Amino acid sequence: MVRDPLQFTAAPFDGAVDPASFFCGATQEEALARLEWLVGQRQRCGLVVAGEGLGKSHLAAMAVRRLGGLGAEVALLSLRGLPEGEWLDMLLGRLPLDPASRAEPIRSWLKLENRLRENTLMERPTVLVFDDLDAAPADARDGIAWLATASEPRFASTLVVGTCTPAGLASVPEAIRQRAAVRIEIEPWSAADVAEYVAQGLARVGVDPEAFTPAAVATLGRFSGGAPRLACRLAHLAAVAAAGEGLERVEAATVERAWRELAPDCGSEYDDVAAAGSPAQETRRHPAPQVRAVRRLWG
Repeated sequence: MVRDPLQFTAAPFDGAVDPASFFCGATQEEALARLEWLVGQRQRCGLVVAGEGLGKSHLAAMAVRRLGGLGAEVALLSLRGLPEGEWLDMLLGRLPLDPASRAEPIRSWLKLENRLRENTLMERPTVLVFDDLDAAPADARDGIAWLATASEPRFASTLVVGTCTPAGLASVPEAIRQRAAVRIEIEPWSAADVAEYVAQGLARVGVDPEAFTPAAVATLGRFSGGAPRLACRLAHLAAVAAAGEGLERVEAATVERAWRELAPDCGSEYDDVAAAGSPAQETRRHPAPQVRAVRRLWG
């Protein structure tokens, strides 16, 4: 069968934190189901723990959409890199306060408490999602711990969800670790998840799902170790390379060449995948038997 060369009108694997490009593997679906359970059971606190590159920030963005569909008022705030004293005003900016409430000459804490009380009286759950809680400034950690553990009735329908890495779990306030009703751990994708992710990404931009051969998909899963960020970057490079060379499909050799370009820059997310004992660990320790020596893609 003669195939036309690959052509893409849009990037099938752009890696953007966008619900439209979110792939819900088995571990992500389980995590979202547990977050829904927290809301339904009127729990006060939950933790999402995932290594670098396993998609906790993307999951947090998807949780805003999923939990909002259940009638909750959801606000997402990334705490990484925030300076001291700014987190509360930024959180208020993500809540749908009316103009009169925003303009009130009262402290920011009181504005937040008033909003939480209003939602409680209206029997509307409030979900505050704090991404990178382990990288938060000290005042944010203290304030969020108080929100998660306060026993006043105005906080009865408020759920605090924090995300962190396993290495950063010790930096999460002890009160939150003890109060969390569940600790949701995100695992790497399975081989089947990787295959479905590739097929979904290609179908989303109108490309034949068989544009990646089964061997290419298997190679992608092996080299990424099931880490979503790494799988996305590797799939993107392989697709660009195949299209640039006028190939009909992405073969395993193309994925291998893309891996050669990507491997020196994988960074901490690759270290976390390797530390978890994934197949990528063997690739790093014994590169010669796993990857053939091939010419560079660029340069």
